[in-house]
Amino acid sequence: MITADFHVHSVFSSDGKAAMEEMIEQGILLGLKTICFTDHMDYDFPNQYKYTFELNTDDYIAKLEEMKEKYKSRIEILTGIELGYQPQVIDRMKALVEKYPFDFIINSVHVIDHMDPYYPDYWENRSEEDGLLRCFHMVKESCENFQDYHVCGHIDYIVRYAPSSKINYKEYSYPYYADVIDEILKTVIKHGKGIELNTSGYKYGLGHPHPKAEVIKRYKELGGEIITIGSDAHQPEHLCHDFEKAEGLLKECGFRYYAVFREGRPVMVKL
Repeated sequence: MITADFHVHSVFSSDGKAAMEEMIEQGILLGLKTICFTDHMDYDFPNQYKYTFELNTDDYIAKLEEMKEKYKSRIEILTGIELGYQPQVIDRMKALVEKYPFDFIINSVHVIDHMDPYYPDYWENRSEEDGLLRCFHMVKESCENFQDYHVCGHIDYIVRYAPSSKINYKEYSYPYYADVIDEILKTVIKHGKGIELNTSGYKYGLGHPHPKAEVIKRYKELGGEIITIGSDAHQPEHLCHDFEKAEGLLKECGFRYYAVFREGRPVMVKL
């Protein structure tokens, strides 16, 4: 049984829907032993959209310390962050992780060429293949150029928003994009980092997590061992979403352990 959710958002994220207390209480009800908040920090988020995705880090850390004390006898609460990579903000990302005592850092790509693929403007004047490839190359770049992270987040997140999402993601298959995805995985492994199994893909009706099972299996074949499990929940009802499926998938792919991070160090937990 998976008892740690390592991708959780609260109202400290611009798109969060619940206070930390609500997420924690739900985690306790679900039998979690550990919850790691990973609220968004996306510096220089495009101003054409309605969100900012920059949290007040001092307030965030203070709130987490308050929650740790309040719930210390009931659940372990860890301090994480989901950092949105863009090449022009690397120095700010590095300064942030040097200043604050994060247990866990997710390196994610949400913005490509100053556009968020969630919005239609990203897909204008480019084919779906080009849009996906551009994102995968940006993920690879992030893993090469920024080393102060622990896992690469939702590698194929972009497929949720591709134009063919209305017809079952017909353009997205791992073998078609294997060259660049394998480069991502090899880069992660080379630098001693990990990936996450993000179950929000199930929630969005894709029929698979992020990344797809083929990618997780390939990561294991290449020698990858560090993998965290996260629901990417933004509200309580999505916490631990389809963790049973995630556990079964990991075992099918050859994993016997998943990772939790404390003070930046991975601890392997038996599935």
